[in-house]
Amino acid sequence: MNRIVERFARLSREGKKGFVAYIGAGDPQLAATRRLALAFDKAGVDVLELGVPFSDPLADGLVNQLAAQRGLESGTTPAKVLATVAAIRKTSQIPIVLYIYFNLIHRYGMEKFIRDAAQAGVDGMLTLDLPPEEAEVYEALMRKAGLCNIYLIAPTTPNDRMELIAKRCAGFIYYVSREGVTGMQTEVADTISQMTKKIRAHTTLPVAVGFGISTPAQAKAVAASADAVVVGSAIVNQIALCGRGPDLVPRVTKFVKSLVQAVKKS
Repeated sequence: MNRIVERFARLSREGKKGFVAYIGAGDPQLAATRRLALAFDKAGVDVLELGVPFSDPLADGLVNQLAAQRGLESGTTPAKVLATVAAIRKTSQIPIVLYIYFNLIHRYGMEKFIRDAAQAGVDGMLTLDLPPEEAEVYEALMRKAGLCNIYLIAPTTPNDRMELIAKRCAGFIYYVSREGVTGMQTEVADTISQMTKKIRAHTTLPVAVGFGISTPAQAKAVAASADAVVVGSAIVNQIALCGRGPDLVPRVTKFVKSLVQAVKKS
C-alpha cells in the first residue's frame, strides 16, 4: 500500500490528526535535507513535503522563494532530489510528497520522472501548476507507478470544480486556507471549518489544511477542522535563521516537534 494512504488510514484508526511538514529540498544543502527528514520522522511528522527548487515558484511567498533560490545555489536538481529520497529510504519510511512545478517534470520527461520518483521512494506529487483538466496522461502514469496525485483546493474554488478535483485526487486533498501565495500569518482564516465541510461533501479523502499556519496555537486551532495540518514557511524560516550552523537540525526539529505535539493533542 502507498505510504501516504497507509499513514492516513492508521491516523484514522487511532483517531489522531496528521502533521505535514514542508521544507525546500537542498536548503541549505541536500545532506541537511536528508538529516532533517530523518529527524522529522523521529519527531512524529506524518508526511514530508519536499519542495523541488525552481527558478519561478509562482505559488510561493518570499520565504519559500528564497529557499528555492538557496536550493538552486546549492546545486540541487530534480535528479539529486530523487537521489536524496533514495538515501532517506535506507533508514526511514516517512511518507514523502514532492511539491513541484510541471516545467521540471516536463524537462526531465514526464514518464521517466514519475517512474524514477517511484523507484526512489516518493509516495506522491503535488504539481502546483498542472490543472486536473489537463492531467489525464499524468494521472494515468501516477496510478501505474502507485503514486498519489495531490491537488489543491482554494477558498475561491467553485463547487463544481471542487467536486472534479476531489474525484481526481489521491492520498489527500490539500486545502489552501488563504488566497494568494504561501507565507506566515498572524492568524488563521475563519472559514476553515466551513470549507472543510464543503470539501468532505465530495470525498472521503483526508483533508490537509495549509498556507499561513505559523505557531503551535494556530496548528492546534486548524487541527480541530482538518484531518491534517500543513506547515511550510514557518519551518523554512527556521532553516533560514540557522543557515549552515551546526545546530540546524536540532533547532529546527525542536520547533517542528512543538507543532506536532500541538496537532496531536487537539
